[in-house]
Amino acid sequence: MRLGFGRRLAVRGRGGLMLTPAYRFCPLCGTALASIVAQEDSGPKERLRCPSCGWTHWNNPTPVLAAVIECGDREGRLLLARNAAWSGRMFGLVTGFMEAGETPAEGIAREVAEETALQVQRLALIGVYDFQRMNQIIIAYHALAQGEIALSPELAEYKLFAPADVRCWRAGTGFALAD
Repeated sequence: MRLGFGRRLAVRGRGGLMLTPAYRFCPLCGTALASIVAQEDSGPKERLRCPSCGWTHWNNPTPVLAAVIECGDREGRLLLARNAAWSGRMFGLVTGFMEAGETPAEGIAREVAEETALQVQRLALIGVYDFQRMNQIIIAYHALAQGEIALSPELAEYKLFAPADVRCWRAGTGFALAD
């Protein structure tokens, strides 16, 4: 049976271009998926659906956790990191995916520890932000942390910034940093 989950496809959504998993075949019966309009609670909706068994690819946004890391033992400076996969010299928040069985707060504390080796002392929710271009919902926290910084292989480097020196980008986690 072909499961049909592969690379990502760019599709145009209400908020512009989004990345979506490239489902081509039904994960239940293997039939090729088709773009089919069906009646839903909010009215007719076009989605990838299986014409054989009726399975629907909902393409719901993925929850992503983000941390504005304040280093309590480094004069309150903010840690921004550069992902090893990024080209250029852009630095951003530490982010990651929530895992089954953990709360968002547990997940971001885990991500901060995994990515930087810092131990989170206190968390406060900053807000929840849509990031439609990536089909994500960002749950952002202010994380007061301390300890010796040791980056995971996912991160190439980090910089510490005084809060007044940070420039916020106008998308995704930049909104959380601004708030």
